Amino acid sequence: MEHWSVEDYKNYTDSSKKKSKYRANKVSVDGHTFDSQKEADYYCELKLKLQAKEIDGFCLQPTFMLAPGLKYKADFIVFHKNKEAEVIDVKGFKTKEYIAKKKVFEDKFNLKITEIE
Repeated sequence: MEHWSVEDYKNYTDSSKKKSKYRANKVSVDGHTFDSQKEADYYCELKLKLQAKEIDGFCLQPTFMLAPGLKYKADFIVFHKNKEAEVIDVKGFKTKEYIAKKKVFEDKFNLKITEIE
């Protein structure tokens, strides 16, 4: 059994040092805060694609109303050159809530969510 000093315990319980629920750290790029490094990296990829004129544009965190009081917030929506829109969710971990909202979203809007893992 390991014994902790008072200082060790305080360090352990210090909220500023706690890991997030899914071990992702928030990252800021260009004044936008992303839930993970992976999401921030994807944002940077989209910026490069936009500069290279490979896509027409993209939006951050579009929100969709699934039902009264029930929203789904995607990570990105990408507007392709062929005029199609692609809903993107960067996932490290799929929660039960996400899986349920994904099904409702795909059924309601007849669109597939592209998951970046």
